[in-house]
Amino acid sequence: MLAYVTGPETSRSTAYEVERTLFRRLLGLGLALLRLFFLTRAADRPPAPPRGADGPPWAAHGRRPTTYASVFGKLAFERHAFYAPGQPLVCPLDASLSLPDRCYSDLLRDWMGYGSTDAAYRETQALLERVLGQTLSVQALETSAAAAAVDVAAFYDRPADPPPPTPLGTLLVAQADGKGVPIVLPPRAARPARRGKGHPPDAKREAIVTALYTIAPYPRTPQEVVAALLREDADRPPAARPHPVGKEVRASLDGKDAALRRLAQRAARREHAALQHRVALTDGAEALQQRMLAHLPGYSLVLDIIHASEYLWGAANALLGERDPDRTAWMRRHLEQVLSGQTAAVIAALEAQLAAPALTPSQREPVRKAVGYYQRNLPYMRYDEYLARGWPIGTGVVEGACGHLVKDRMEQAGMRWTKPGAQAVLDLRAVRLTGDWDAYWAFHRQQCHRRLYGTQPSQPTGPEMQSLELAA
Repeated sequence: MLAYVTGPETSRSTAYEVERTLFRRLLGLGLALLRLFFLTRAADRPPAPPRGADGPPWAAHGRRPTTYASVFGKLAFERHAFYAPGQPLVCPLDASLSLPDRCYSDLLRDWMGYGSTDAAYRETQALLERVLGQTLSVQALETSAAAAAVDVAAFYDRPADPPPPTPLGTLLVAQADGKGVPIVLPPRAARPARRGKGHPPDAKREAIVTALYTIAPYPRTPQEVVAALLREDADRPPAARPHPVGKEVRASLDGKDAALRRLAQRAARREHAALQHRVALTDGAEALQQRMLAHLPGYSLVLDIIHASEYLWGAANALLGERDPDRTAWMRRHLEQVLSGQTAAVIAALEAQLAAPALTPSQREPVRKAVGYYQRNLPYMRYDEYLARGWPIGTGVVEGACGHLVKDRMEQAGMRWTKPGAQAVLDLRAVRLTGDWDAYWAFHRQQCHRRLYGTQPSQPTGPEMQSLELAA
């Protein structure tokens, strides 16, 4: 390669041509060096595996071939094998090298999984082929993602080491919302003979998205929040406000109870003496609210202000019309009442409007919906108290997770998922978005080694750790 970059062959080459050629040659060099590494490690016959308490001794069985698909390419080598009557062949080098159960290397699986969390399998397939020159099947990517996600729950359930530091915020906030995921329809023979009226042609399954974080209090006045909701403060410089700390987002296709049970378990691990308040935020979905109260009994439930204001906008449009010049002033007055703890007065005013005989049925319906929504959610609309304590009153974190975690990956054009396939990608995507990918992958590799070989994997040496840190 030195002769190539300094010789006549590159005297008239562009930087692009030389860079591309060097990269391809480096891949070839890496494959040759990796093959040499395996051949060197496999040259000497290792001692036979230890004999069991009552089992027969192990005998040498020659050398057995295996394949290894690395980021440099696929290679094959032979290693020493041993046998004992009634036992499968054992190759001690496999455990020493921590070889995976399938041919794909842990590093290649890492890259396959990382790419699959963000892009469609075919896009990840095309990218790896373009960069590495390797053609991996879509099925291999799907299977690898499913296998890579098996340890996500155990990773987040493991004991904290070291113990978590004092949280930077004194508020512990839990949020939950739902987002549909398009699911593969059952085989035609298993579908209903006739689709019912109003039944959607494409089935969706609800993913329950949860978010958990700590944050510092941020007291505001009702007038400040109204100005923000009506975008009347767009010309003002943004105020310095605290940001979520240690944000965790997850999505589950196993239903509300399973998702909120896990949320409660994660919240319990965040408990600390410095915490002063625990807040749970949802939209107005009653089933979700009831389960939040059941799984997080010590939390104060808060109705998302955006959903609350949308019902008020619907009433304003019905009563005044979307182009009425007084509509914004009407909204400002009623929103300020809601945020000042006077929601009962707003309900009374809307009920008085409903009594007007001039209202048409189409005008009454949005007003009636707003009244019913506010009456049912009144216990969770004490916004004057929430703002004075500096609590968040919007579900922006989990709403963003519904879009970023679920929609951006699961609802790309033409996508249909099986439930296990969708859950695997959601789990891996949550790990990535939370910033835990490298830590999770190290944990996953350890767990795979234990399952395959029943032993603790060897830890990298000092120089190897330094190399890994530099590479990262």
